[in-house]
Amino acid sequence: MPTTDTPGSPGSPGSSSSSGSGGSGGSGFASASVPRHLARGALGFGSLIAAFALIPVFGPASLLLAPVGVVALRGCPMCWAIGLAETVSRGRLRRECTEGRCELKPVTR
Repeated sequence: MPTTDTPGSPGSPGSSSSSGSGGSGGSGFASASVPRHLARGALGFGSLIAAFALIPVFGPASLLLAPVGVVALRGCPMCWAIGLAETVSRGRLRRECTEGRCELKPVTR
């Protein structure tokens, strides 16, 4: 089905998204801003590293930090990286589909 994303309506009803999972801005991985996304990454990666690094000190109880890291990264480190790319490119690219062929094009202002 041919659709065109308009630059001002990435989260409006009826706009298509590449992931199809909804969420803010039509993406399941992107955050509202780059600093917020980087903060989530610091919390996520820090929790995962601490979960394993603190095993000698606190024993298996330190593994309770692992779910915190997974939730902060929204599933996995790759999911976080995809979200970072989507957050950075939000508002700069749009997907345009015509005759069954889709392309990413820069938004002209």
